[in-house]
Amino acid sequence: MRTLRTTLLTAAAAGLAVTALAQVPAAAAPAPAPPKFLSAGQLPASLTPWTAGPVRQGVPAEGSVCTSGIAPAAGTRHRDFRTELDTGARQTITVATTTAQAEALAAELRSALETCLDRLKEQDPGLEGEAFYQGRVDIEEGAHVYSIDTSYPEVGSTDIGLYSVGRDGRAVTVVEWGQLGELDGAPLEGFKKTTRTAVAKLY
Repeated sequence: MRTLRTTLLTAAAAGLAVTALAQVPAAAAPAPAPPKFLSAGQLPASLTPWTAGPVRQGVPAEGSVCTSGIAPAAGTRHRDFRTELDTGARQTITVATTTAQAEALAAELRSALETCLDRLKEQDPGLEGEAFYQGRVDIEEGAHVYSIDTSYPEVGSTDIGLYSVGRDGRAVTVVEWGQLGELDGAPLEGFKKTTRTAVAKLY
């Protein structure tokens, strides 16, 4: 009888130990590191050095006229770059909840760039320009490059903008580059290299 009682007590103690262990919460998995941004030295070559601003939370308050209002503020960060000349750049990164949402966001951003010049002309009938799809960059899920050349003939001003949309999993990045001048003077190949680096650095 004593042996049976000892066995039952031992079994009960073991059961309590298992229950206690089951109630201990498992250690939470570490949060994945956020995607990395471009550095100033990874922008296309310029006559004066690039300066990188801080990484800021949310969508940009101004600028990004082609893609404004598309990326959600939640999960989005951005960084501005500038030179001493009339040249500027911006990178925006959005981490979507799912890969499917990221894919849809990238497609919507591409569509906005493809229709941007037409929308700008509707808003400003005095604006002239040309827009071109400059090809795909094969990196991760892919990136796509665009150029938009605008001018105001009445005042003789011209501006060139280069844009790209790239994705790696749930992360979508938009890179923008602009300066006074025309497409012939824009560092298109350098911008494609910057785009490749931007997507590669996401994860």
